[in-house]
Amino acid sequence: MDQKVTQASPIRQYGLYIDGQEKPAPRLMDSLNPYTGKVWAVVPDGTEADMDTAVAAARRAFDEGPWGKMTATQRGALMRRLGDIIARDAEELARIECNDNGKLYREMLGQWKYIPEYFYYYAGMADKLQGDVVPSDRSNFFIYTRREPIGVVGAITPWNSPGLLLVFKLAPGLAAGCTFVVKPSEHTPVSTLELGKRFEEAGFPPGVYNVVTGQGSIGAHLVKHPGIDKLAFTGATSTGKRIAASAAENLTRVSLELGGKSPNIVFEDADIDVAANGAIAGIFGASGQTCMAGSRLLVQESVHDALLERIVARTRQIRLGNPLDEATEMGPVANEPQFKKVMEYIDIAKDEGAQVCYGGQGDPTLGGYFVQPTVLAGVNNTMRIAQEEVFGPVLAVIKFKDEAEAIRIANDTRFGLAAAVWTQNVHRAHRVAHQLRAGTVWINAYRVVSFATPFGGFKESGLGRENGTDSIREYTETKSVYVELTGAPRDPFTLG
Repeated sequence: MDQKVTQASPIRQYGLYIDGQEKPAPRLMDSLNPYTGKVWAVVPDGTEADMDTAVAAARRAFDEGPWGKMTATQRGALMRRLGDIIARDAEELARIECNDNGKLYREMLGQWKYIPEYFYYYAGMADKLQGDVVPSDRSNFFIYTRREPIGVVGAITPWNSPGLLLVFKLAPGLAAGCTFVVKPSEHTPVSTLELGKRFEEAGFPPGVYNVVTGQGSIGAHLVKHPGIDKLAFTGATSTGKRIAASAAENLTRVSLELGGKSPNIVFEDADIDVAANGAIAGIFGASGQTCMAGSRLLVQESVHDALLERIVARTRQIRLGNPLDEATEMGPVANEPQFKKVMEYIDIAKDEGAQVCYGGQGDPTLGGYFVQPTVLAGVNNTMRIAQEEVFGPVLAVIKFKDEAEAIRIANDTRFGLAAAVWTQNVHRAHRVAHQLRAGTVWINAYRVVSFATPFGGFKESGLGRENGTDSIREYTETKSVYVELTGAPRDPFTLG
């Protein structure tokens, strides 16, 4: 990313958001629109000192400020108000993210219209975080547990769905009573900064939500910061491993939502037309830039050719273009480094013997960061294109003979984020779903998430869960309380 401001009068200019205020920064960086390739916003290139200031603000809000003294019901009321404000501003926030990452406006609008539901759901959960009364083997003690907020959370978020994936962390963390310091991707910082205005309007106390934008070095500083009690990260598995190792130095709690190489499995008894649409949605939705992308299409050999024919025919018709245009079906990839990575993986696949059935290059008419939707056949599961996350619109099609081979191929990966099974046999559907090593399995569907359902991965796809009741526990600690009932003196050298 160009670090120099290349427009005299940028469309938008932002400061850091710390302690309830927008703060100017001496260093600035450009945010580029991946469709136009032009600067559309200028944001701070924050420093380690800025990060220290943000962590201190979050710590004050948690330890001393009104946030830490609020009841859970009061926190829930603020969260509902924030949800209402986001619902009101969904169209503006969707356009902002289109400008920042090149995703389709209709997809971003769908996300921002859905995001308020996360705040409503967890607002209702805030005052229902209950501990337990523990039956005691000691008659003179009453024992109970409390669920208490873990403290200050450092959230590091990616560029593919910056708002939604931030809210995966914010909503349960706020409900639990935590405060946040957010470091968004340097490629897509604007919606995260815009949220600060909505927090302020909703009436959140200063310091509850803080944003420091900038390069990766300040993210590394956040990870190692002794003032952070928990880190919540979404991104590449390689980065997640480094974060876990750094966080271990301070024994900082971590939750990691990482990469995937998810199998989309089509059996011979599936509805082939429906499965073809599901395969296309699974890989070409969001230009393939989702951790749950169905990048491996496993097809039973008896229907392989028929399904491949349908997929290629539909892929040829996908409309690439301006993400803000309602007719567009696929936009550009989000930035130049990602464009280069996707093209490199296509070349690697061809060198390994994969057959390009469609696509395989940058779009010659649109240029820029556009990659043609690409379908690769003749792939076997040992190829790099079948084992490594591309994070782009590239589908690897793999044949299998029977159910046992399908399960073996599906599980033969270091990842375990998501999978899908396409079949009209209800027994097979559940049988296969139970054997797949993945955190989410869809049956006759793909790429569906819910605020009420846990999301996360097996193996190298992550640690912990986001969404659902599981998620709020990631932001709490359990405290055990022993209450002596008699008041009688006891022998100081005996236990209990």
